[in-house]
Amino acid sequence: MNIRSSVDDILSRTSAIVEEHKRSEGPLLPILHAVQEAFGFIPEDAKPLIAQALNLSRAEVHGVVSFYHDFRSEPSGRHVLKLCRGEACQSMGADRLADELKRLLDVEWGGTTADGAVTVEPVFCLGLCACAPSAMLDGQVHGRLDGESCAALIAEVRR
Repeated sequence: MNIRSSVDDILSRTSAIVEEHKRSEGPLLPILHAVQEAFGFIPEDAKPLIAQALNLSRAEVHGVVSFYHDFRSEPSGRHVLKLCRGEACQSMGADRLADELKRLLDVEWGGTTADGAVTVEPVFCLGLCACAPSAMLDGQVHGRLDGESCAALIAEVRR
């Protein structure tokens, strides 16, 4: 994943991704996932190209990107921590955990630490309700978190 790309690079790589997926059924989501995989986010310059290739408006593409929480319009940090905001996690202290974590990292939801190490995002169920509160750090789930264990996870990836 390369998050530093020129406009020409974005257009070239996005064109290749669109060509690969545009004949499949319902190609928009696979294209957006592939673009995000390539760049780490959905670059603004890629949206008109995708829209034109799929005969959609830019607003329609933007609407899909902004509707789904997994799509980013900005590059993420080197590590992404997704804190579960589901009911089970909230009932087991996820709100307090989120407040502690955001204060520790000095970020808000969707924000990235000043050193670019960690992005904190909400997620609305990780399916780990029995181990609430839970989080996913770089795709690996962690349960029964508290402020101390969550801070330890963050310290581990920041080394």
